[in-house]
Amino acid sequence: MSAKNGSIKLVAGNSNPALAQAIAQGLDLPLTKAVVRRFADMEIFVEIQENVRGSDAFIIQSTSFPANDHLMELLIITDALRRSSARRITAVLPYFGYARQDRKSGSRTPISAKLVANLITQAGVDRVMTLDLHAGQIQGFFDIPTDNLYAAPLMVRDIKERFDLSKTMVISPDVGGVARARGLAKRINTPLAIVDKRRERAGESEVMNVIGDVAGYTCILIDDIVDSGGTLVNAADALIAKGAKDVYAYITHGVLSGGAAARIAGSRLKELVITDSILPTDAVTKAPNIRTLPIASLISDAIARTAAEESVSSLFD
Repeated sequence: MSAKNGSIKLVAGNSNPALAQAIAQGLDLPLTKAVVRRFADMEIFVEIQENVRGSDAFIIQSTSFPANDHLMELLIITDALRRSSARRITAVLPYFGYARQDRKSGSRTPISAKLVANLITQAGVDRVMTLDLHAGQIQGFFDIPTDNLYAAPLMVRDIKERFDLSKTMVISPDVGGVARARGLAKRINTPLAIVDKRRERAGESEVMNVIGDVAGYTCILIDDIVDSGGTLVNAADALIAKGAKDVYAYITHGVLSGGAAARIAGSRLKELVITDSILPTDAVTKAPNIRTLPIASLISDAIARTAAEESVSSLFD
């Protein structure tokens, strides 16, 4: 497969090699030979081992844990490609770290998402492709074209195959996620409810109330990121207490830090479905009620359309 102006080169960092390989297979292309390794003092060294002059290069790299290491890999790979005369460089970020720091949360605090966007732009990236940004306006933090892909079509297909929609209700785990939940509920033609919560401090949440009658329904929680898992566990408890039959969750990015996988495994959640935008840890893989939804086909389609200079948004029409 070739780009409209030059060949396609896929370069993978170390954040999610399995996803990178699956994307390459979807495009029927090999990953470009490259070395991304550490010196003894943990400095990152990159060497592109193929000719990329004049090519349309795509760097596949989630900035997930360890976020700073993977971000630096992205920046250094970008510099290596730019100095190797790649015609265009697209950063494919299935998970964009630092997205939750998208505004000043208090006095004398940073807007780290904007800083990271500046770093990526200044490194030499020409275009960014990402998946389910925590806040859509982060696209405006980049001074280069940015495509925000959506996992919703994959989730809709999976939900339609597995649930009786006449007895299903979509739930937003907080007021801030209502627009996302409403969009999915409209796609599958189900009612919507909201869990009202109070967050006392980062990483902790307390469910206060359920807005809507969930009695007798199979409830599906929808969100973009699950980190500690506290919100989902508390929401599941609140929904069951209000008469929900079962509670499932569909979340795009399974950060699942610390003991989150064990917390989910021991909760009243029937199943947590996450995408493989972040490489699952052993704990996540072994959790009996966590399932992974592949997104390689979505990203490979978007890469193919970008390389051919065709519409990406039409993937979601």
